This record gives sequence, C-alpha cells and structure tokens, in this order.
Amino acid sequence: MASTDTPVTPAEAEGTAPAGGESARAPVSTEKKTRQGAGAGPGAADTEGLNAGLDALESAVPQRAPLLRTLAAKALPPLIAVAIVLACWQAAYHFQVKPHYQLPGPADVGRALQEKWLEGTLLSYVWQSVSRGALGFAVALVIGTPLGLLVARVRPVRAAIGPILSGLQSLPSVAWVPAAIIWFGITDATIYAVVLLGAVPSIANGLVSGVDQVPPLFLRAGRTLGATGLSGVRHVLLPAALPGYLAGLKQGWAFSWRSLMAAELIATSPDLGAGLGQLLDQGRVNSDMSLVLAAIVLILVVGVGIELLVFAPVERRVLRGRGLLATAR
Repeated sequence: MASTDTPVTPAEAEGTAPAGGESARAPVSTEKKTRQGAGAGPGAADTEGLNAGLDALESAVPQRAPLLRTLAAKALPPLIAVAIVLACWQAAYHFQVKPHYQLPGPADVGRALQEKWLEGTLLSYVWQSVSRGALGFAVALVIGTPLGLLVARVRPVRAAIGPILSGLQSLPSVAWVPAAIIWFGITDATIYAVVLLGAVPSIANGLVSGVDQVPPLFLRAGRTLGATGLSGVRHVLLPAALPGYLAGLKQGWAFSWRSLMAAELIATSPDLGAGLGQLLDQGRVNSDMSLVLAAIVLILVVGVGIELLVFAPVERRVLRGRGLLATAR
C-alpha cells in the first residue's frame, strides 16, 4: 500500500519555510510571471518602443543653430544676390549699354548719396517718408480691420462690398492722386488719402481670407465655452485668422508704401516737406540720373528693411507658435 505522507524538505524541517499554502503558490506565481513575460511577444515590444519614442518626442527640446551659422545662412544669399546685381550694373556701365548720363555706374550713385549725406538732408528725406507711411498704415489698420470683420461675418455686407474691395485692391494707387489733389489740394490730406485708398482694401481682404480659413469647429468650441460676440472675435476668431491677417498686413504695407511714393512724386510743394518721392522728382527735374537711381535705391532699401525688421519676425513668431516651422529660425 502506497504511503500518503508528503516528503518533508530540509527547510520545512528547520522551520524556515512558509506556511503550507504559500509554499505551494509561490513557485506557481513565479512560473506564471515567466510565462506572461515570455508570451508578451513582439507586440508588447513594439508598444514599448512606440511609448519610448513618444516620450522622446515630448521631452526633446529643439536646438537652435549657432549664431554665426544662422547669420551666414540668412545674410549670405542676399549679399551674393546684391553682389551679382552690382556686377551686372557695373558691366552695363563699362560697356556703355546706355550713355553714362543715362545709366551712371554704382560709384556715381554712391557719390550722389554721399553728397546728400554731407548736406545733412538724406535722413530728413527718409524720415519724412517713413513717418508718413507709418501713420497712414496705422490709420488704414484701424479702418481696415473692422471693415474686414464686417465683410467676413455679415453675408449681405460681403455680397455688397466684397467685390468693390477686390476691385479697389487691383486699382493702381497712382490713379487716386489726381482725384485727391482736386478734393484736398496740394496738402498732406492728399497724400494720406492716397495711402488709405491703397492700404485699406488689402488689409480688409487679408482679414477676410484669414477668417474664411478658420475651421468651423473652432467657432463652435468658442461658443460652447461662452466666447460669443466681441469676446469670440477677440479670443477665437482673430487668433485663428492671424496668419491670413498677417499676410494682409504685409500686403497693406506694400500698397501703402507704393501709394505714398506715387503721391509724393506727383503732389510736390514746398509746404509738404521733402520725402523720397520729392527727391526722386528733384532728380528728374534736374536730369540727374545718379540722384534718380539713388532715390530708387533708398525707396527699395526702406521697403525691404521694414519687411525684414518688422513683419518677418512677427510672422516667424506666429508660425512657430502654431508649429508650422520645421526648424527653429
């Protein structure tokens, strides 16, 4: 007859083993864990790898490029382009594509700028035009922003005014100068009227385009959170439409600057002061092509400088805040 006694282990004999039920369950628990770890398979490993990758993405901090490399990447291409233009200009001057009195060289234009600098009038020309352009653009911003919101959000107003704004935007600004002179005479009001008529349609149309690109889900979410009326416009609509609105502002500045130059070039009077447009007209009256080209260079430099120093940093900040820049700039 077989014995039913359970063999006693040395640990149990010494009294160090756990109670009977626990001693039987401990190996089973260990074996179960081993089987679970072995049976996890490739799927568990893939999940762990995916989680690790997501954690790395969340904790990764974008590294900015060194300052010298950033400056070289941004400044070198424009400098090369300017050097190529100057070289072509000098070559045209050297081979007399046009007579020298019609096409002076870069050195002649530089001397014309130097003369105005030594006279102490160069900065006054630039400041007069920049201050006029900034003031006119600010007033156009105040008028164009509510007008754009009204056109974008009220369908009857959009049907009535929308095509007119598009037509005004495509109308050359210089066409308004004769009418403004008849209305206001040779005064500052003429210049500012031309600037406003050139800039307001661009700002309003830019805001309309930005509002049209806002997902309707954003507006519904804002209304659900209680952002309605002016609060919804301030906290939901304008921030969501900011990229398109900013593009409209850039275009509005370009139109206001062009309109200002056209007004200053045509509406000339000693009472109006002297801006870059008057400097350009002064070179035309005196048949001084070096001064004409010098004024053109100054107009170009101011326009590009405002774009690079004001609008480009704001645009980068807006796009970076929305995660639309692939690399830190």
